[in-house]
Amino acid sequence: MVVLLVQFTVKPGQEQRCLELMRTMEQHTRSEPGCVRYVGHQSTEDPRRFMFYEAYQDEAALAAHRNAPYFEQYVKGGLDAIIERRERELFVPLSS
Repeated sequence: MVVLLVQFTVKPGQEQRCLELMRTMEQHTRSEPGCVRYVGHQSTEDPRRFMFYEAYQDEAALAAHRNAPYFEQYVKGGLDAIIERRERELFVPLSS
């Protein structure tokens, strides 16, 4: 299993648009064969800060996610335009 944490800050006034795009991504991604968990979060301290917690069976499943047509549409064509800053980090479990 691999876990990807994606934390990002959206431009001022883009919070609602971000929520809409994230919910759409959740709907699509959760049905992927290799998706173990995919959950969007919004900060309780800064409403412009968001996070995706993503868990996949393996790196091939993560690659398939990144190549999905809806990823192109809603992340590259949607979220990328409203994100001010983003951090990604990939993790693996300590034990299986």
